[in-house]
Amino acid sequence: MRAGPVATVLALMGYDIDSPREAGTTRRDVLSVAAGLMAGGALTVAGPAGQAAAESDAARAASDSDGGCGVGYDAEFEEALAEGDDATPDSRVLAPEKPRRRFTLPLRRRYRVSSRYGVRGDWAAGHHTGIDLAVPKGTAVHAVGAGTVVLARWSGAYGKAVTVRMRDGHYAVYAHLSRISVRRGARVGAGDRIGRSGATGRATGPHLHLEIRARRGYGSDVNPVRYLAKRGARL
Repeated sequence: MRAGPVATVLALMGYDIDSPREAGTTRRDVLSVAAGLMAGGALTVAGPAGQAAAESDAARAASDSDGGCGVGYDAEFEEALAEGDDATPDSRVLAPEKPRRRFTLPLRRRYRVSSRYGVRGDWAAGHHTGIDLAVPKGTAVHAVGAGTVVLARWSGAYGKAVTVRMRDGHYAVYAHLSRISVRRGARVGAGDRIGRSGATGRATGPHLHLEIRARRGYGSDVNPVRYLAKRGARL
């Protein structure tokens, strides 16, 4: 028997209609999404391409309701980052740190991954360029590695954001903060507090969007989980 449209949406969003989801959105939330899609004529699942698109939309809706973001290429952020980076001296003059403190996690409390790195979607890069860690607003955010702050301000879709140019040349972007605790030009060590989590900019709920870039520009992102794991910090 062919599944109805509501059941299709529930299935795509990871729901078994006979059992509640363990965490995240409620069944009422999902049914509301399904009803909205049906009413707007947006529910079309025809063939692999249509199914992939529906899966992407459903995954986005599920993560967004839990504290996710839709940030992609944002000209305001990129311009501010380039300006700040060019105006900030290199951080390689920092004194060496103890190996065990070279890299660390950005959060000290329990978090939930509300959107994974690399999820396909309509972003300019074709995928989610960071990882979203859902935590209550005001949770302390720490630098994952030592470096120099090249951006600490409101930055378009990224909201209140801090970008640290790390010693290995990578850039760590911490977005959607409710509060920024550092200034451009400040030198930070691994574990230093740089701000507090929030939902500023293009965000649907409180979380930390952590993005690691191999270079300054958008599209040079790397998997933050793998990047940190190779350096002894496992998200």
